[in-house]
Amino acid sequence: MPTGNKQWLLKERPSAMVGPEHFELVESPMPQADLAAGQVMFKTLMLGFDPAMRGWLMDVPSYLPPVAIGEPMRASGVAQVIESQNPDLPVGTLVQGLTNWQEYGVGDPNGEIPLAALPDGTPPSLALSMFGTTSLTAYFGLLDVGLPRAGDTVVVSGAAGATGSVAAQIARLKGCKVIGIAGGPEKCAWLMDSCKLDGVIDYKHEDIDQRLQALCPDGVNVFFDNVGGQMLETVLNHMAEFGRIVLCGAIASYNDEVPRPGPSNLMLLTTRRLRMEGFIVIDYLDRAEEAVTALTEWVMAGDIAWREDIQSGFENIPATLQRLFDGSNQGKQLLHLADPA
Repeated sequence: MPTGNKQWLLKERPSAMVGPEHFELVESPMPQADLAAGQVMFKTLMLGFDPAMRGWLMDVPSYLPPVAIGEPMRASGVAQVIESQNPDLPVGTLVQGLTNWQEYGVGDPNGEIPLAALPDGTPPSLALSMFGTTSLTAYFGLLDVGLPRAGDTVVVSGAAGATGSVAAQIARLKGCKVIGIAGGPEKCAWLMDSCKLDGVIDYKHEDIDQRLQALCPDGVNVFFDNVGGQMLETVLNHMAEFGRIVLCGAIASYNDEVPRPGPSNLMLLTTRRLRMEGFIVIDYLDRAEEAVTALTEWVMAGDIAWREDIQSGFENIPATLQRLFDGSNQGKQLLHLADPA
């Protein structure tokens, strides 16, 4: 058993763009698991990165408590059990859950978000990408909140991201006309060629308002929004009567030092009888098997495409988080630490 545990701790809360300077690399004593109580020791193999992590750094009440100064950064990951007396999680088992930015940790089966064993043969990267929380977010956000119907026009912002790309393709599979909004010709080409969307808008080089008018002449029935800000205000103007707006994220403003004004056209919710609703995926975790079963069927049938952006090296963890906000990541952002033993 190693004698030290490398960790990235939160050193200070960012007031604007998050960066490596907000974290501190330390070597801490090895954690101790209460094996008799069912706890297990694990070694982290791969980490996942999501825009929601930026919100966990803010000292404000939310659906999860903020990460405290001096604590390891909260993060999802895949790990391997290295010490256990738990018959459900024997030594060698690959597990998924909140592993945090650390080499070793303790998993508690009675915790709020307990570790879950990976199905046999599931690659760690796939567990965090196609079958991870971003895809579950897309599944439940689109189907339970957006309520798409065959023939609807669905617009997805942040459509080349891990959540947006899955939401857009599920809408396509449900018989909808799907328009994706993304930044840059490479991402837009992937959405058209691999994800098989009906249209794309490159917000970096095209006028979103004009393109929506051309691509959605009868209005937008469902808007799955990962961006917020001006993007939300623009699409609101194109919503059809009785449309549904799914508030999944607002990555455009996560690193703002001063909060930006909200949409100025919210009266459209009244005049067009729109519904705008936010959601958090943890409210649906008891139905995770439903989503994974459907996603597995689509993957096995070749009906859904995904991308993984895999970095490596424990020292590169904070810089990898920053890739989510500077536009350099391609698909689900991951970082490889070790292979299973």
